[in-house]
Amino acid sequence: MKNVVSLILGGGKGTRLFPLTQLRSKPAVPLAGKYRLIDIPISNCINSELSRIYLITQFNSVSLHRHIRQTYKFDSFGGGFVEILAAQQTMEGTDWYQGTADAVRKNIRVIEQSGIEYVLILSGDQLYRMDYQKMLQTHIESNADVTIATVPLSSEQASAFGIMRVNDEGRVEGFLEKPQTEEELAMVRTSPEWIDQQGIESNGRDCLASMGIYLFNRDLLVDLLKKTEYEDFGKEIFPMSIRTHQVHAHLFDGYWEDIGTIRSFYDANLALAHPKPPFDFVVEKAPIYSRPRFLPPTRCEGVKITRSLIADGCEIDEGSVIENSVIGLRCRIGKNVTIRNSVLMGADFYQDDSKANPDNLPPIGIDEGAYIDGAIVDKNCRIGKNARVELKGHTDQDFDHTDVLIRDGIIVVPKGTVLPDGWQL
Repeated sequence: MKNVVSLILGGGKGTRLFPLTQLRSKPAVPLAGKYRLIDIPISNCINSELSRIYLITQFNSVSLHRHIRQTYKFDSFGGGFVEILAAQQTMEGTDWYQGTADAVRKNIRVIEQSGIEYVLILSGDQLYRMDYQKMLQTHIESNADVTIATVPLSSEQASAFGIMRVNDEGRVEGFLEKPQTEEELAMVRTSPEWIDQQGIESNGRDCLASMGIYLFNRDLLVDLLKKTEYEDFGKEIFPMSIRTHQVHAHLFDGYWEDIGTIRSFYDANLALAHPKPPFDFVVEKAPIYSRPRFLPPTRCEGVKITRSLIADGCEIDEGSVIENSVIGLRCRIGKNVTIRNSVLMGADFYQDDSKANPDNLPPIGIDEGAYIDGAIVDKNCRIGKNARVELKGHTDQDFDHTDVLIRDGIIVVPKGTVLPDGWQL
């Protein structure tokens, strides 16, 4: 795997994840109480023995850079690294990245280095566990120019994805972005029997969706980027490659979720708290890595906790009830608090109670008697005594309140928000 270099795309502005991306990039959004989204592709690379990793960033990247710097350090003898490629002005150009392919084009020097034969293109905002060695094996055995990772879906799910048509050898012969009609679906359907023959149980699934994971022969990728002005892999580079080169599909049948909206982020986090989660962090041979923090164990006293994830360094006082929720790092929860169906991201630091509080602000965390249901509470928020954070009668899909926002029917409390004692929507 030493002749493979990985490029992780840090994403655009992340407008669909706003306000979680108001002060951070998409890959830096916290996940499952103690991780960040970027930990997923980097961990997959490390577990696949890929240690030459570049992260291409542009928007709100300070916290992401800090996380990478504090987390991923390789020894001096293996030659591994996670290096950040931030948007910058050069003698060749002063523009920001105009798309995924343009971002790679502006950093083409890193893949033109000697010793590189293959380039793996990854997204920084997906939740899955994949062995990229198997994808490379598929690429080499099929003598492909480009290999794309695909996941089988049913026809009912296909309208939200780019769907591929493959021949009996697995070569991609067609691609259609988000087919909506039966006529469009008929053009890209794959026989369930063919999927079964590849060692994956189709279970009625008859469409192959693009996962946005590409493996290119290095020389071909350099040639495509230099001879075209295409700016996007999924919309331009990949469809063109199907017409002019041999593109092969690599089938994947594990859990895969694109964390692109508030709803998908909320649902994915709560699913992780299930007794049998669709994505399991407890895999000895393929762990998910993150920043090592020197935090004490979480302390609980007289608390009822059901189907929830509780991260390190929390303090949860007596009488509190936590159900079907994710509680992040350093979360301070007072007495008789109720938290249901919610994602609390915790805090970046412990509050110093010895310091004066002239504004009489609630403490960082959730003060006693508060009630939270169906919400995402970002970091460093102060929820006052007996505050009620619940949707109640508001049915608008998107609604901006003075203190909170409603997105996809979920209350989002932005980072650092103060909700005073007795607050309610």
